[in-house]
Amino acid sequence: MPDVSLDKAGIISTVLEGILYGFSVFMYGVTLWVLFYRRSTKEVNRSMVVVACMLFIFSTMHIGVDIHRIIKGLVYNRNFAPGGPAAWFSNPSDFTFVFKSAIYSFQTVTGDGVVIYRCYMVWQNFYIIIFPLIMLCSVVTAAVGSVWACSQANPSQGGIFFKLTGQWITAFYASTLSTNLICTILLAFRIWQINSRVHRKTPGNTSLMPVLMIVIDAGVLYSVTLLSALLCFVNHTNGQYVVLDMVMPIISIVFYMVIIRVGIAKVTPSSRGGESSGMGHAAAISHSQAQSRGEYAMRPLEVHITQLTESQKDRHLHDPDGSITKPEYDSV
Repeated sequence: MPDVSLDKAGIISTVLEGILYGFSVFMYGVTLWVLFYRRSTKEVNRSMVVVACMLFIFSTMHIGVDIHRIIKGLVYNRNFAPGGPAAWFSNPSDFTFVFKSAIYSFQTVTGDGVVIYRCYMVWQNFYIIIFPLIMLCSVVTAAVGSVWACSQANPSQGGIFFKLTGQWITAFYASTLSTNLICTILLAFRIWQINSRVHRKTPGNTSLMPVLMIVIDAGVLYSVTLLSALLCFVNHTNGQYVVLDMVMPIISIVFYMVIIRVGIAKVTPSSRGGESSGMGHAAAISHSQAQSRGEYAMRPLEVHITQLTESQKDRHLHDPDGSITKPEYDSV
């Protein structure tokens, strides 16, 4: 099957990115509504607001550059010799391509940083995120190297698929994919572990499985997109331009999705029973007295997906077998 030409790839990628961008803008608005009006604490989580705004700004800048490239390549440079628009789009050293690559790098580093931050807040252990932080450093290094390599690339030498450029871009894709997978596994394992401990103490009262599914859904969506881009790139197909432009709004969508799915499903405690339920945003458990020797009574438990932390003082309340008997969580 013949590869798609670069000018066609540019049109297709911009259209698909525009569709996903429109969806992400809607989700951005809903995310701000959730953070400001459906929060579980008195204070607004400013860090998450800042991240949401940064992702929105990066996505907006990226699609703006892509639209400018389409106009510049198909209108202003349609008589570009030799080769026409396809030849112009094949030049990765053009300022517009280098600039959009830099924006994509910022977006990726921000998204990976948020995943690592959430991983730390769940585990409350710095040692857990040492390796993800090392991986994040490799992401930053590969991002800088790939942007630099693009600025030095020559279309006559293969463009973006030139050996030097290809090595940096492959390293960038591989490092950010690995970082996302590692953090998703750590998050999923920790939530599953806490859910198992809670169920051993209060079987049937609550479940963190919805939280687990939200984390897995977000990780899988992002990982599949990155893997598609990586496979397209290593096979030297122009389809990677299409997937690459789709990754930008998907990074934002994944971040917004985690917050929105919890905020929309949130149900506050009712006056009738004092219980709360929802798709992983809030769950309440009460246990009035110890069930057996060595166990402690449990007080209400709240779980919020955007940050899941075990309070430090509760770490000392363990059974002889190491089970947590009094977990408590805060919201991000």
